[in-house]
Amino acid sequence: MGKVRPAIIKRTARELLEKFPNEVATDFEANKKLVEKYTNITSKKVRNRVAGYLVRLAKLKQMEGVRVEKEEVT
Repeated sequence: MGKVRPAIIKRTARELLEKFPNEVATDFEANKKLVEKYTNITSKKVRNRVAGYLVRLAKLKQMEGVRVEKEEVT
């Protein structure tokens, strides 16, 4: 089984991805700075969890782009 993430973590990460799609990266450190810059989260633990989930979402978004490109070629 996978790890469980609270809804607030997921919601915050999705909102950041929607508002700032060009700034979200697959790099955890860059996403930590992004979360710190655009949110008022004071807890380091919550900030890191949001940044980690952003990495996951960014990687999934990349994979979708690769799949779409491959489908168009064939």
